[in-house]
Amino acid sequence: TFYYFLRLCLDKILLQCVLQSRTLSGADAINALRPFYFAVHPDFFGQHPKEREVNENSLKRLNGYLENLQKPGFRSFKPTQLTFYVREREPNSSNVQESFSASGFRAVSFTLHTRDLLSTVLDILNSCSLSTEHVQSLNVSSQPHKEAKSTVNRPIKWDKTYYSFTGFKDPEEELEQAQRVETTLLSWLDYNEASAVKKLKKSLPLRKELERLKIELSHELQLSDIRWQRSWGIAHRCSQLHSLGRLVQQRPEILENVKGRTVVFTDRSGMSAAGHIMLGTMDVHHHWTKIFERLPNYYKLQKRLLLLEDRISQLLGGMQVIYIEELQPLLTLEEYFELLNSFYNKLRDSRLPFHPRSLRGLQMILESDRYAPSLHEFGHFMIPTVCDPAALPWFIFAKAEEARENLKRKEEMMITEKELINTSTERFSLDRLYKEPSVSSAQMIDCCKRLLEESLPYLQGMHLCVSHFYSVLQDGDLCIPWNWK
Repeated sequence: TFYYFLRLCLDKILLQCVLQSRTLSGADAINALRPFYFAVHPDFFGQHPKEREVNENSLKRLNGYLENLQKPGFRSFKPTQLTFYVREREPNSSNVQESFSASGFRAVSFTLHTRDLLSTVLDILNSCSLSTEHVQSLNVSSQPHKEAKSTVNRPIKWDKTYYSFTGFKDPEEELEQAQRVETTLLSWLDYNEASAVKKLKKSLPLRKELERLKIELSHELQLSDIRWQRSWGIAHRCSQLHSLGRLVQQRPEILENVKGRTVVFTDRSGMSAAGHIMLGTMDVHHHWTKIFERLPNYYKLQKRLLLLEDRISQLLGGMQVIYIEELQPLLTLEEYFELLNSFYNKLRDSRLPFHPRSLRGLQMILESDRYAPSLHEFGHFMIPTVCDPAALPWFIFAKAEEARENLKRKEEMMITEKELINTSTERFSLDRLYKEPSVSSAQMIDCCKRLLEESLPYLQGMHLCVSHFYSVLQDGDLCIPWNWK
């Protein structure tokens, strides 16, 4: 019939559009997205742990989307919403390396629904207000690009009566409907449960191996704990513990000074501001060996650091100087000592009107990327190292009572959070329920309270992580946003 012939022609035209628009290769896409990666890469957000984690999670989901685009015959696409913190450019800067302000960034959210690499790359760049001119200069044939552009930008639009008469689905209407429909927890679990269960079952032997290695090494070295800075996969973690185990066998004498310490696998080697032994995952045994050999010197520096904190505390009326790993960037012991020393010298030269022990019981953390002091919801003062000491007393005096109230509320909140996690874990028969560091206690409490009002048979035996996005991790952990609908 005429309409059957018409449908065949339409399918042929659409197929030609797809083939032409996919002239961009995977390597070309990576090159085209270099400005984007430079603007959102987590390594540039060291001073902002929350934003760093958000970008890490979004990059994982984006990479999965790009990989699926390159799979032959892959047709099952869902609109994917992503959020990135994009570093801001200075308006009149010509040097790319210096064109971003020290701490300025903005949150950008966009939804990917394209089915080819070229359109996806352009959507990402445009959404982040980044230039797309360099895309035309990539090493791909210019003619297909022109054809693709002209075809995609001027598609054949059939009258609405065509779809109502033939029964065919209107692609524009389907896309608009998909964008209007908001993902709900139940619908997302229903769609992703099978994939998560499959990945979880596959990871179970590795999870047992990881636990065994962790217990054995902790016992052998008499460690307080073994931790990871990032959410690496189980296989990656096992590999790191195997490497540490081999070093123990080869050089047992260098590990005599680790008793009671915590080992953290992270991006660089050294000792952290919290006094933990950091082992860089990209470093070889030679670098790790040097860190263990330097431990006695690190311990001496740590004693000087504690003394420096006491001196600052005396100048601030007995206020305690603390370091919170979840809220502050991962600093080395040397970096944190220099930060404290600079702040101490500034305070020492100023005559602050604090009566000894008048602020006892209050807490503060030092920050290097802010200019004005503030009070955290957990009750500790956030004091910039560059703030004017003369203005500091008036802020602290004005906020002291509120700070004490927040500290009391923090203790209550931590107890409530722990109780709700235990109740939720038992109610849904979860194997594990945890949250990302960027999720606050208040957000976790709100999330658990609403979960307990639902009936969720999908969660039995699963690992559930409360985050800011929906995601299934490579080892089967289910990540849900704390403010799920």
